[in-house]
Amino acid sequence: MNTSSDNIEQYNISINVAVQYIKEQSSPAEHRYVFSYTINILNKGSAAVQLISRHWIITDAEGKAEEVKGIGVVGEQPLLNPGEDYTYTSGTIIRTPVGSMQGSYQMKASDGQMFDAEIEPFTLSLPGFLH
Repeated sequence: MNTSSDNIEQYNISINVAVQYIKEQSSPAEHRYVFSYTINILNKGSAAVQLISRHWIITDAEGKAEEVKGIGVVGEQPLLNPGEDYTYTSGTIIRTPVGSMQGSYQMKASDGQMFDAEIEPFTLSLPGFLH
């Protein structure tokens, strides 16, 4: 039987995010701010895991939140063995020059256990907008 500390060791997912403002696709006059984000998911645990689905909460500076749920990421459901990573790039559009994103990936471990890998909040911001 697994204890909770065993599960933490088995299911240890590291998520790193890099955000970029896409000036060419944005139109501040139309309240359209486009951002890309590149995410690296690293399996630091001892069990193989597969990303099944995603859940995002995207919030603009006015507090307007949009929820996005879906199967996989960029059309894929990557399987990560221990020590493996997966990187993808996607994007979002918000109505203000600053906003944030946070969420989770629903993962399935090789033993059939389902768990959430939390994605800490990160900022979407025009360069130089926040000091």
